[in-house]
Amino acid sequence: MTYTVGHYLGERLAQIGLKDHFAVAGDYNLVLLDQLLEIDGLRQVYCCNELNCGFSAEGYARANGAGAAVVTFSVGALSALNAIGGAYAENLPVILISGAPNSNDHGSGHILHHTIGTPDYSYQLEIAKRLTCAAVSITSAEDAPVLIDHAIRTALREKKPAYIEIACNVAPMPCPRPGPVGAILADAPSDPETLKLAVDELASFIAARKKPIMLVGSRLRAAGCEDAAIRLADALGCAVTTMAAAKSFFPEDHPAYAGTYWGDVSSPGAQQIFDWADGVLCLAPVFNDYSTVGWTAWPKGDNVALMDARHIAAGGKAFDGVHLRDVIEGLIDRLKGQPKKDATLVEYHRIKTPEAPVAAAEPNAPLVRAEMARQIQGLLTSDTSVIAETGDSWFNAIQMKLPHGARVELEMQWGHIGWSVPATFGYAVAAPERRIIAMIGDGSFQLTAQEVAQMVRLKLPVIIFLVNNRGYTIEVQIHDGPYNNIKNWDYAGLMSVFNAEDGHGKGFRATTGAEMEKAIAAAVANREGPTLIECVIDRDDCTSDLISWGRRVATANARPPAAR
Repeated sequence: MTYTVGHYLGERLAQIGLKDHFAVAGDYNLVLLDQLLEIDGLRQVYCCNELNCGFSAEGYARANGAGAAVVTFSVGALSALNAIGGAYAENLPVILISGAPNSNDHGSGHILHHTIGTPDYSYQLEIAKRLTCAAVSITSAEDAPVLIDHAIRTALREKKPAYIEIACNVAPMPCPRPGPVGAILADAPSDPETLKLAVDELASFIAARKKPIMLVGSRLRAAGCEDAAIRLADALGCAVTTMAAAKSFFPEDHPAYAGTYWGDVSSPGAQQIFDWADGVLCLAPVFNDYSTVGWTAWPKGDNVALMDARHIAAGGKAFDGVHLRDVIEGLIDRLKGQPKKDATLVEYHRIKTPEAPVAAAEPNAPLVRAEMARQIQGLLTSDTSVIAETGDSWFNAIQMKLPHGARVELEMQWGHIGWSVPATFGYAVAAPERRIIAMIGDGSFQLTAQEVAQMVRLKLPVIIFLVNNRGYTIEVQIHDGPYNNIKNWDYAGLMSVFNAEDGHGKGFRATTGAEMEKAIAAAVANREGPTLIECVIDRDDCTSDLISWGRRVATANARPPAAR
């Protein structure tokens, strides 16, 4: 068998740990898909459309560390690039691979199908450059190895997506085999002198404070520092809060855990102890309008030390060229043998009040949000991953108590409604050993519902809790209008459509607590496909936190133009 450019790409994907890649076929990528099918241990998984394909790869990357999507030129890739923008925002290395026109057509003056009707085919590459950390176009077999390696290496190093475009006639051309994967995975070490100075400054910052606290941010996973953060918390002894988008990135059963800090919608006691602290160590945070509740909860000033993946800022000084993991390790060494800085943790336990358990609703009473959340909470185990859609599902997930090992996935930076359906599909493909629970609103579901069919196809036992409250509840709380109303669907009935003649998915409609309990029991027993539970609640039945947060975000959106 002739070893080809397509084989080279596929082998590199397998070498970096991918067991699957997601694809939507189109004439510019068909030969490439043939080549990828011939790679041992690399399964080709199909999606309903290119947007979903990109989000499936993004969900896969959350569970697996990296993902890949293969689409066709222009009509496919321009759709997938929406999801790639999300991967960039969420710090996930997704490799978007696009078939492209025949190399002989570049510069020929030919006008081809699937293009915008001009003979210049560079527009897709130029767009991709703005949404990825590396974007390459391969029009010759000789250039393929170095370009493929550059794109993949950069994506893994930066924890951002990359784009690889391959001319359709180049994919089957002969190509050398790739060398060891170490050439892809190798990373530049921290600069020793800068590292020492950064650790010195952080150690001085901590020493000068009596009441420090840690704030864990959503880029901690991308920095590869979740375990290191636990050991830093142990060394410091202070309280640890997490930002909303970092839910589950620090174990909630850890003695130092003090809840979610999210301004006015923080978990009980978290805002009080955060505001009481005299110094904040921010580990890989993202401060945007959502995470700061409309800029009302943005920690700034001399009492804040920022510790990002490759950048440290403390004491009025900034340090680049160092890895966060090395900084944390150095700081832990400095803290050995020193008294614990436990004032915030001690105070947190003084002000913390025990939360009363949520009482079960009357079985035949109309279903309400609180009862729905209570029953979902009962499903959580150490091997559960919860994928929560933009909207009130965020707040329901944030309020859940996670057993050790449970995970929560949010898309709080990109915030694309509908993300959760294909992301759940991709996550479930990557982590078949985990119990996957998706929480999604009806409005969001209508954007990407087709990918439930692929869950049926692969017999993935995902449990989907679909909240039917007949509209975009999150938008209602930010700014209401008739545009927030949607056409109602028979959501539970859709499973019959997706099953067709050979599927084993199940659909249930729950209007009471008893109906929901019965549906959950059936979902847990169903190992042959997904189960969709349509939870029917009133339109205005949402968390109080969503109302408060929505008001703050609306106020931020409504600021008048600054005077010139």
